[in-house]
Amino acid sequence: MQLGMIGLGRMGANIVRRLQGAGHTCVVYDVNRAAVQQLASEGATGADSLEDFVRLLEAPRRAWVMLPAGDPTEQTISTLADYMAPGDVIIDGGNTHYKDDARRALALKQRGLHYVDVGTSGGVWGLDRGYCLMIGGEQETVAGLEPVFTALAPGQGDVPPAPGRTPDRSTAEQGYLHCGPAGAGHFVKMIHNGIEYGLMQAYAEGFDILCNAASTDLAPELRYDLKLDDIAELWRRGSVVGSWLLDLSASALAEDPSLEGFSGFVQDSGEGRWTIMAALEEAVPADVLATALFTRFRSRREHTFAEKMLSAMRYKFGGHVEQPPVTN
Repeated sequence: MQLGMIGLGRMGANIVRRLQGAGHTCVVYDVNRAAVQQLASEGATGADSLEDFVRLLEAPRRAWVMLPAGDPTEQTISTLADYMAPGDVIIDGGNTHYKDDARRALALKQRGLHYVDVGTSGGVWGLDRGYCLMIGGEQETVAGLEPVFTALAPGQGDVPPAPGRTPDRSTAEQGYLHCGPAGAGHFVKMIHNGIEYGLMQAYAEGFDILCNAASTDLAPELRYDLKLDDIAELWRRGSVVGSWLLDLSASALAEDPSLEGFSGFVQDSGEGRWTIMAALEEAVPADVLATALFTRFRSRREHTFAEKMLSAMRYKFGGHVEQPPVTN
């Protein structure tokens, strides 16, 4: 099958490579000409502009947009739609807000175009491991893209279905799933990322406690000089808290046990925020996910005004004097 890819960053480029490795053909476009030329040297057909990109695609055209959410994706899809014809398909594989998907799908449908949203998880490892795909859109349109999804997804591999699960119930065992109408794929991916925030925060806090087990604030007989890289490696084997995130944590600690190469400034992609907004709209308590998100905000500051207020109040009501910062 032929697929066009717009946006050749690390994930977009590797999606093209995985598709081509499975025998599919790709037309590629990016404002970065070097990225286009690189993939062209690997067998893709490079386009010089969006108009040229559409011209190089065979009808019915299938164009995958892999760009940052917001204006870059919005403007690209709007321009792309002007060049496409009824029956063509636009796929958004980035981290778009699901409400934008619903709006776009309706607008494009009125022009005879089909819209599919794909929440794509796998990061820089997807080329080798495959991508977990959460898909939204019309049933018939999604079914027509099945060869693309099967090529990109990891497949069942050596992971058996969950005990008690009915065989062949869906494609979930293969690593991709049609979740529902437009927006459903990105909605599921949004919650996926919100959960990811919480899992990461739990590991981070747990290892922080382990790291401080040798604190001089503790009684000498209760101080433990723990080897965090060994503990992470230990937990990868047979532990109930084992996961791919733990695998990655163990790798990071093996390379840099004190993590001195990291500042602790943690960004958020936006999907964590959207998850909390969805929880508010549904009146669903999400204490852990909200705390994990707010902790990322906190990581970007030295000391907030709120913390100064806390310190001032403690001093006023109890005479508690601030302690100087601890230096390691």
